[in-house]
Amino acid sequence: MGTNQDIVQTTEEAARQDTTPLLILERVEEFLDAHGIGAGPVHARRIGGGQSNVTFRIKRKGSDVVLRRGPRPPLPPSTHDMVREAHIQSLLAPLGIPVPKILAVCADDHVLEVPFYVMNHVEGEVITDEIPAHLDAPAQRRATSEAAVDMLLRLHAVDIGSGEIAGIGRPDGYLKRQVERFAALWDRGATRDLPRVAQLANWLESNRPDTQRYAVIHGDYRLGNLMFARQGPAHVKSVLDWEMATLGDPLADLGYLSATYAQAGTPSTLLELTPVTAQPGYLNREELAQRYNTHFGLDLSALPWYQALALWKAAVFSEAIYTRWKNGERSDGGDFGAALESGVPRLLETAAAHAAQLP
Repeated sequence: MGTNQDIVQTTEEAARQDTTPLLILERVEEFLDAHGIGAGPVHARRIGGGQSNVTFRIKRKGSDVVLRRGPRPPLPPSTHDMVREAHIQSLLAPLGIPVPKILAVCADDHVLEVPFYVMNHVEGEVITDEIPAHLDAPAQRRATSEAAVDMLLRLHAVDIGSGEIAGIGRPDGYLKRQVERFAALWDRGATRDLPRVAQLANWLESNRPDTQRYAVIHGDYRLGNLMFARQGPAHVKSVLDWEMATLGDPLADLGYLSATYAQAGTPSTLLELTPVTAQPGYLNREELAQRYNTHFGLDLSALPWYQALALWKAAVFSEAIYTRWKNGERSDGGDFGAALESGVPRLLETAAAHAAQLP
């Protein structure tokens, strides 16, 4: 029997495994050599807690980089598009959005069986279940929340009327397409009968608000995708994970940020990946929305619709992870896969609770 290792040294080792490794170091070394990124032996370790795409920190003489790739094939169509994700970041960097520098892109699957890209490694803190000491004072907790909102404002203020950024998506009809796309993803990836999925899809479609403005939207905007400076006051050094980015309704980002933001006294879901914000000092969800809206002055009365959309979509993609975990296709799922058995219905329940807030 082969072993199940994510990282192996050679193609021969990979061939002996039951499961295709995520990283074959000799192939990565050849790729880095071809692009003039460092020299000598490659040392790699997996970083981040992503349940979708996978990142590795790779060190060799003269370079410290991050390789990002999709999960093991087969992949659902139009998902895990690493080439597009790298392209969007390369467009955003000159527009003032802090993103890692893209160093090289592999658009085909001859190296690692899926496309991937390499970016520079950014030193910083991602806040999840522990608060970095320098951001733990009450004033810094508040400043951390404010920095997260202010970075979202910067993103949503990017001019999408000209240049290559105007071509990354079709903003008109974004909300309608989201509901249609994720309803179809459920039909393709689910093994359970959860009637609330279709009920919420119908509700979302029949209550869809009018989009008030268009913007670059991140699609997975939360504290866990922000990297803060390791010293000094709360400052966002880099925004990570751009797979879902497109042009569309910016309130979809605000809805996602607020719906997945841990807050004391509210039922929690698996999507609250930065639980520390439930502690005193951090802004609450309403304060996040108010700070955001002092800049744009939008009508936020439909925000519960966007929050319901966020959690309904999360339930759909989480069910796909659960299905792959149940089928033995995700050796990396671990406890998260098991937690989805009750976690997906809980997401749907919380989405329905947001929906019930609309008249």
